[in-house]
Amino acid sequence: MSSSASDLDRILEVALETARRAGAILMEKFQRLERVEKKGAVDLVTEADLASEREIVTSLRRTFPDHAIIAEEGDYEQAVETPHRWVIDPLDGTTNYVHGLPIFAVSIGYQREDVTEAGVVLNPAQGEEYVAVKDRGATLNGRPIQVSKVKQLAESLLVTGFPYHHDEVFNRTFDLYRAFHHRCQGVRRLGAAALDFCCVAAGRLDAFYEAYLNPWDVCAGDLICREAGGRTSDWFGDPMPPDGRRIIASNGTILHEEVLGVLAGEEFAGLR
Repeated sequence: MSSSASDLDRILEVALETARRAGAILMEKFQRLERVEKKGAVDLVTEADLASEREIVTSLRRTFPDHAIIAEEGDYEQAVETPHRWVIDPLDGTTNYVHGLPIFAVSIGYQREDVTEAGVVLNPAQGEEYVAVKDRGATLNGRPIQVSKVKQLAESLLVTGFPYHHDEVFNRTFDLYRAFHHRCQGVRRLGAAALDFCCVAAGRLDAFYEAYLNPWDVCAGDLICREAGGRTSDWFGDPMPPDGRRIIASNGTILHEEVLGVLAGEEFAGLR
């Protein structure tokens, strides 16, 4: 069962208002950080991540106390079964943020019975709000957006990311990068997966591929891309995994099949 139109209107209103408040918190602390910690060798967390997440969780729990929450920095899943789930990233692109690079976002997705029905990705530094509701299309600052019409890999501009752990898999991702770079007009690495999806949705980029993401990296962006006319999947062409393990987001033309063809190469079997 899907949510009613009025329920989704309310959900979107709360998600957007909450993302704006979280974005304001990020901008207050942008280039004014007092503390940066490491979750891994190069995986960072700041007081901005934590403050943004507190704002989002507090807001959602106040308005929807019976809804479950999945977030990057904390464990908020409820033991009681509920069809409602929020999937949030309070600061996607933390490394960019720490270095003063204005490519980062707040990402908030709403799911009912494991189906994403609303998504908001806000880049406060650029003043951009990407919004989508299931079966209603996607917008950027209130204006409808659509994916590009590029049909060939040779004419495309791609985007990707790399895993945090510097191991053999990390090295293989550079082999994959090289394979794509030889076949297209360029491959970018922005450092914020939610915005990668949105750039494909807005037609700025033609396809996005990555491995080893997480639910909060993909939830809202996946819906925004699909509602803008794009296609998302795993590396085998099946529906995109909600855990973000192996994902592709494209403009939905035959370009998607070309990307799949590269990923199917035997030399990349270890990544699959």
